[in-house]
Amino acid sequence: MKLSFDIRSPYSLLILGLAATSLAGNALASDTPKRKSGLWEISTRIEGVPSMGPMQQCIDQNTDNLMQERAQKEKPNCSVMDTKQQGNKFTLHSVCKFENTTATTDAVFTGTFDSAYKGNMHTRYSPPMHGMSESKMSMEAKWLGPCKAGQKPGDVIMPNMKGMNINEMMNDPKFQEMMKKQK
Repeated sequence: MKLSFDIRSPYSLLILGLAATSLAGNALASDTPKRKSGLWEISTRIEGVPSMGPMQQCIDQNTDNLMQERAQKEKPNCSVMDTKQQGNKFTLHSVCKFENTTATTDAVFTGTFDSAYKGNMHTRYSPPMHGMSESKMSMEAKWLGPCKAGQKPGDVIMPNMKGMNINEMMNDPKFQEMMKKQK
């Protein structure tokens, strides 16, 4: 599988969406509820980018833990990582270095993470990253029920694309090397 980091590519949108999901669900606070195991439908919209439609992800606790570990490994690239929880509202303010760009993100997520949640993220890039000076993303996620027959945790199904397993992809040495080159 050839991967490139173009914000408009399906794989980049997948990684961005899953990273946002992980950050919201796991990296905020130790008492943040974990997503319920099973099949989740996640709709992600990025301003100025055509919608691909909702993706589905079969998750278990290990899947969320893997995403949390990935977020923790990236944390040293962030000079600021402020999170706050107030009831079912989570806010995030971060300043992180990607490639030669500083990305400043402000996000708000609401929901319980065991059945449904929504989020809005606004990121500013200085200098612009791949020609983008900012991005605005919104997402909605809802739990659909148990994973479908034949699915395993980590499986991701995107509209009009062959399915993939995020756990396997994130552990693939080729993917890890590609991610290192993006820094």
